[in-house]
Amino acid sequence: MTTPPHSPATTGAAPLTVLIADDQPLVRMGLALILRAAPDIEVVGEAGNGEEAIEAAHRLRPGVVLMDIRMPVLDGVTATERLVSALPETRVLALSTFDMDEYVIRALRAGASGFLPKDVSPEELTAALRTVRGGEAVVAPRLLTRLISTFVAGPTLTADLSDLTPREIEILRMIASGLDNSEISTALGIGVQTVKNHVTNVFAKLGVRDRAQAVIAAYESGLVRARNAEG
Repeated sequence: MTTPPHSPATTGAAPLTVLIADDQPLVRMGLALILRAAPDIEVVGEAGNGEEAIEAAHRLRPGVVLMDIRMPVLDGVTATERLVSALPETRVLALSTFDMDEYVIRALRAGASGFLPKDVSPEELTAALRTVRGGEAVVAPRLLTRLISTFVAGPTLTADLSDLTPREIEILRMIASGLDNSEISTALGIGVQTVKNHVTNVFAKLGVRDRAQAVIAAYESGLVRARNAEG
């Protein structure tokens, strides 16, 4: 494991600190080069497997860990679960070589705030890191529903929707179908801020952190079926 020197921040605001965890040195090097070109992002460290990622995250306290989900020694899914539990202020953005990867669903269940395929553009990567640091998920809703319909076996009843109001159930179903807040606002004829308030309540009642986990909960509760996700 190596810890590169900090890049000086070029703006007045505190930089977005990132730890890169990937078992391929060339991938880490490429990601670091991309991120160091962004004036508001600082690469504070690198790790070659999940155990190194956990150790480095505790030591460096990055804002976001860019986590490869398939690594030796300790995979990124398990590392994500441990990190989210121990360092809730640190977000995890999962990386996958493939768009459709069963490990992605496991990483999102474990607490990752989203995922990206490794062939994303530099602009998409830096934008995703900023979004995750801001507390939002970066999984495209329609891609997430495709993942769920492919890799989630079916309702497990692990998610309890009994505390949700009928309106919250309706909004959760719309989230799971891939609609964003603006589209939900238009469909229901209510303000975007009202939608945001409902979404916040849904997350709190389900005990989830973001839309990605909410969609998984909707599917596992039986509210959304694979045929809806694919349609």
